[in-house]
Amino acid sequence: MREKLLESFRFALEATHPYRLTRQALPEAPPTHVLALGKAAFPMLEAVSEAYGELPGLGVTRYGHLEPGARLPGVELLEAGHPVPDKRSLLAGERVLEFVGRLSPTDHLLVLISGGGSALVSAPWGVSGEEKQALSRALLASGADIHEVNAVRKHLSRLKGGRLAAATRARVTGLLLSDVPGDDPSVIASGPTVPDPSTFAEALEVLERYGVESPAREHLERGARGELPETPKPGDPVFGRVENRLVGAARHLLEAARAYWEGQGYRVLVLSDRFVGEARELARFHAAMVQSIRETHRPVEPPVVLLSGGEAGVTVRGTGKGGRNQEFLLWLAYFLGDRGVWAMACDSDGIDGNTEAAGAVIHPGPLSQEQLDTGGSGSRLEAKQHLANNDAYGFFKAHGGLVITGPTQNNLNDYRAIVVESSTSD
Repeated sequence: MREKLLESFRFALEATHPYRLTRQALPEAPPTHVLALGKAAFPMLEAVSEAYGELPGLGVTRYGHLEPGARLPGVELLEAGHPVPDKRSLLAGERVLEFVGRLSPTDHLLVLISGGGSALVSAPWGVSGEEKQALSRALLASGADIHEVNAVRKHLSRLKGGRLAAATRARVTGLLLSDVPGDDPSVIASGPTVPDPSTFAEALEVLERYGVESPAREHLERGARGELPETPKPGDPVFGRVENRLVGAARHLLEAARAYWEGQGYRVLVLSDRFVGEARELARFHAAMVQSIRETHRPVEPPVVLLSGGEAGVTVRGTGKGGRNQEFLLWLAYFLGDRGVWAMACDSDGIDGNTEAAGAVIHPGPLSQEQLDTGGSGSRLEAKQHLANNDAYGFFKAHGGLVITGPTQNNLNDYRAIVVESSTSD
C-alpha cells in the first residue's frame, strides 16, 4: 500500500505539472516579454519558450529548483530565499522593478505566477530588508493564515498587492498556479498583478491579533491614518490593461489523484481542496471521519480513499523541524491509536516546512496500545513528546515513513490520502 500511496502522488504531480498546465493556457499571440515568479517559474518558462521561441525574460525561483546549468534563450534566471526572503530576494525585487519599468504601452508582458513568489521577490517599502525578514519569520511562526500574512506583506512592498501591474506601462497577462486554499488570485504570491481588497488597517490588526512586534508597525499606522497610498483596489484603472487567468489549483491535483485511485478499483471521496487550520485539528477531523466510516459506514462505506487538500498550519511552540504535513500525519496516528490506517500527507512542492522531506506515510500499526503501555519505540507517548516539540520530522526520521522527492517544481498545496479498508481488512 505504501507504493500505491507514493504512486498516487507521483501520478497527480505529473498530471498537473506546471509545464503542462501553462502550455495549454498560453495566449495565441506571442507576448513581447515574459516574467516568472515562484517555485514553478522554470517549467512555466519552458512552456513559453517551446511555444514562442526566444523572448526577453526574467525568472525568479527558489534555491534548488533549477537544474545545474539550466538555461532558456533570452531569459535571465535567478534563485532566492523561501519562505523567508534573503539578500537574493532583495536583488530579485530590484531586478523585477527595473525589468517591468522599462516596458512601453505597446509591449505585452506575460507574467507567470506560482506559490513562493511573495518571499522570492522582495521590494520592501517602509522597512529595511532585515526588518522584513524578521517580520516574515515571526508571522510564519505565529499561526497566522496565508491571507493574514499576505495582508501585511502587501502593505510593506513595492511589488505585491497589484503594485507590479502598476509599476509597468505594458499590457499584462497573468497566468496563475494557486497554492492557496480557495484560489483567491489576490493571495497567490501576494497578488502582484491583482487588485488588493486588504487595507493598511487590516494589516495592522494582524500584528495586534498575534502579538507580533515589528518596526513595520509605524509604517502600517501611517498608512491606516491615510498618510500613505493604498494598494490598487478593484476598479482601479490600472487593471483595465491587465488580465489574470487561473491555470492550476489544488482541485486539479485531487481530481488527478481520484482518477488514479479509481483506476485501482477504490471508491474515492474528495473531502475538500481548501482545508485550513492547525494540523492537529485537521488530523482530529480526519480521524473522526475514519472512525465514522468504520463504525457506521457514514458518509460512505469502506473501502474508500479519502482525499483532501488545502494548507495545514502549525503554531510553533517547540524547537523541532516540523513540517506541517508530517505533523498532521503524526497527530492522525495519535488520534487513531491502535486502529491506524495507511495514509500519506505531502506538500506538492516536495518541501514540507523546513525539512528536506515532502511529507510522510503512516501504516496501520505504528502506535499500538502495547507500545503505549510499555513506552517503547514508536509509542504514543514518544509521538506526543515529538508533537509537543513540533518535531514530527524527528519522529518519522527515527522510525521510518519520510517521503523525500526533492523539489517537484509543482506547487498546488498539500496532498492527503487516507485509505480506509473494510473492517475485515483493518
